[in-house]
Amino acid sequence: MIIKSSDIISRMRTIVYKPHGICAFEIMIDIDDDDTVQAVRFAGGCDGNHKGLDALCRGMKADEVVKRLEGIKCGYKSTSCPDQLAKALKTR
Repeated sequence: MIIKSSDIISRMRTIVYKPHGICAFEIMIDIDDDDTVQAVRFAGGCDGNHKGLDALCRGMKADEVVKRLEGIKCGYKSTSCPDQLAKALKTR
């Protein structure tokens, strides 16, 4: 039997992260075996910005998301939703 790569079903895992210093109280990230972000969800906080982060990160490699978002600050705070997302991905 020949198995094509398109026939292989990749497994998905969900990272659940408790962020600090932002309005959201939980970040959930679906990531596949290829280390590609499939979905990002925030509980609490600004719904529109979180939907934007999901749309931008979806389909991107986790390391690229970390590289782009790590260190972003929100106003006077030492962190932000994008920064906390990067921290969550670094726990994988």
